[in-house]
Amino acid sequence: MKKFLLIFSLIIFAYSEELSINDEISSFSLANQFNQKKTIDSNINILIVSFEKNTGKEVNEFLEEKNPNFLENHNAVFIANISGMPMFITKMFALPKMRKYKHEILLIYDERENRFKAKEGMSTLYRLENGVIKSIEFIRKNDLEKVFL
Repeated sequence: MKKFLLIFSLIIFAYSEELSINDEISSFSLANQFNQKKTIDSNINILIVSFEKNTGKEVNEFLEEKNPNFLENHNAVFIANISGMPMFITKMFALPKMRKYKHEILLIYDERENRFKAKEGMSTLYRLENGVIKSIEFIRKNDLEKVFL
């Protein structure tokens, strides 16, 4: 039964549609930079998703200036899509660097993951209420402070 549920979940995950305003996000889990699973559920109010090295760097720089519990205190998560990175680079360089950050980074390894909208040179900000997407914005580093006001 567990194998069936796992396979079913992976199929849904692989063929999930892009999230839009008024969509309810179902609970899902991603591993962080320490390979610990974190569940995203209706308690999360802010999702920041980065798809590129530079946008991820911008979010990490912003978060490094904050206290270690900043994301948790704001019911927020930071997700980095690293699916395009070769696994050798991920394991040898990216993960060791990410483990030095005091904040948590949830990671997307699967290049078939397509639920999050992307725009070149920007991170994607999802604002949620009770698990329902209320807005989707494309942001840069200088927009991050306003996100948490």
